[in-house]
Amino acid sequence: MSIRTTLRRAGYAAVAAAAAIALTACSSTSSDGGEGAAENPYGLITAGELRVASLGDAKPYTFTDASGEFTGFDVELFTDVAHRIGIEKVVFTGQDFSGLLAAVANGQFDVGVAAIGITDERKQTVDFSDGYLAGYLTVMASPDSDITDEDSLTGKRLGVVQGTLQEAFAVKNFTDTQLVRFPDNNAAISAVNSGSIDAHFLDYEAAKEYAEQYGLENAIDIPSFDAPAGFAIAKGKDEFKAALDEALHEAMEDGTWKELYEKWFPGSPMPDQYLPSDEQGEGGGE
Repeated sequence: MSIRTTLRRAGYAAVAAAAAIALTACSSTSSDGGEGAAENPYGLITAGELRVASLGDAKPYTFTDASGEFTGFDVELFTDVAHRIGIEKVVFTGQDFSGLLAAVANGQFDVGVAAIGITDERKQTVDFSDGYLAGYLTVMASPDSDITDEDSLTGKRLGVVQGTLQEAFAVKNFTDTQLVRFPDNNAAISAVNSGSIDAHFLDYEAAKEYAEQYGLENAIDIPSFDAPAGFAIAKGKDEFKAALDEALHEAMEDGTWKELYEKWFPGSPMPDQYLPSDEQGEGGGE
């Protein structure tokens, strides 16, 4: 056998070995991909971590405390739900409400949590968990104002946070009222206090805090039970939604939801449909 033939065969062997290594690498990558999917079944941005878009000024739902940490009813409820589906690390980040759903839809966040009312319009952008909260909308004004009912809003300057249920409701129902849009409740309430707007339209529970802090009053309360709050997630994440729904109903059935509601909404009427099944039909209590 010649040296040239020996070298040629050695070259063939090297190529074959390289091909085998490449195939092994491909097989390994495919296997890792499978393992990765198993480790991240909900398609999260980072496996084992939930990145949450929220609000920093929507007390008592979601807000930052004196140390800058997120807290509130929605924060504690969602954190409990996340732990039930095996996710321990939950990172909340404040956003303007007007861009929150888009940020979830385009994958900047895994979920939006901010007492977000479920509407047909919003469901065109994102999917939602089952509902977990229902309540009232409130027009808040100075005690010296002459705002007492919806008719008295005619010709008034009414603040709304852009993108909220309140804005949508006001556009549809307060047609003779001048709407002034704000990025958040704090800015709108400051405008009420300065006199640049006559009133602000916000959530009933959030209004309670501002009433206590600034001496404002609930001039008009409007039921909003047709748009319960839900957790917003990107479309197409069916396994994630199913897991959230199951954990959410577990939190309701074992009394966790009720405990958190009593903590964050003391004295407020309790929506009957979120209580443990053996307590439904008892009036919900306070």
